[in-house]
Amino acid sequence: MPDEAALEELLSRPTPPVVQAMADLEGDLMIVGAGGKMGPTLARLALRASQAAGVRRRVIAVARLPDSAVRASLVRDGMDIVECDLFDRDQVARLPEVPNVVYMVGQKFGTAEDQPRTWAVNAYLPAVAAERFQDARIVAFSSGNVYPLSPQGGGGPSETDPVGPIGEYAQSVLARERVLEFFSRRNGTPMTILRLNYAIEPRYGVLRDIADRVRGRRTVDVTMGWVNLIWQRDANAIALRALAHCAVPPAVLNLTGRPALSVRCLAQQFGRRWGIEPEFSRVEAPTALLSNAARCEALFGTPEVGIEEMIEQVADWVERDGRSLGMPTHFEEREGSF
Repeated sequence: MPDEAALEELLSRPTPPVVQAMADLEGDLMIVGAGGKMGPTLARLALRASQAAGVRRRVIAVARLPDSAVRASLVRDGMDIVECDLFDRDQVARLPEVPNVVYMVGQKFGTAEDQPRTWAVNAYLPAVAAERFQDARIVAFSSGNVYPLSPQGGGGPSETDPVGPIGEYAQSVLARERVLEFFSRRNGTPMTILRLNYAIEPRYGVLRDIADRVRGRRTVDVTMGWVNLIWQRDANAIALRALAHCAVPPAVLNLTGRPALSVRCLAQQFGRRWGIEPEFSRVEAPTALLSNAARCEALFGTPEVGIEEMIEQVADWVERDGRSLGMPTHFEEREGSF
């Protein structure tokens, strides 16, 4: 990947299952919260897959304040861009009617400094969207943070296991799910809720965090010793395919890769590539934030990109001094303070 244009092309390159999903889907698609880390590539993936399927479809990217460069690239690729602050009911009312919605709005970082806004974004705005699009099918992103820490050798909680969010961010995410479920049942709106842990691409994610620390000869905290990872295109592809599995009450899926991976071993793999002996702080706790994605794999198959390819892509990008989004994941956080 010589540059970001090539990276964006890779992250939005449709696979045959996504092309088939877009061929089977009826109507236009709106991505609410399209200005975030995953939204632009998801919008581009949906449009390219629709074109490959021979389907004429509007892909509408809705964002509060879209980055000018992101806006220009999406417009150039054929997306419709709509600026909308979901806190403004007049703006929400003016959003076009669509039968398919992917809801990606959320706030994680900054929670510790502004808990009220985090709760408003994560628990109130889902109600606004659910009421506005009660006649659509909705795929909504959530987080594996709704689960408690679990034994690192146990495979992680499944969708039927009890939730146990740690900290206000995770609690507000569970509130998002409960609000969406309420409106799904009340209005008969079919939904799928995706509990994501952790999407990876070279500019952002757990692997980028670890790679930067190893290459910069900074210590890697291994207290949260195990993580689940999924390549961002695979996560976006499943989100689009999940539109066909929306239900009342919402279908819930853990969206990640398996098995859980050792943070120490990931750092050592980067270190071997660069001839660096990683430095570690603390020791692995017996529990970690994990998710069991067996149900998701049963529906959609094993994610296409495995961990070796993820490491290769991230390492190559870092070696080229490729841009970082400058947003550490804080995957090592065990008290839920973001």
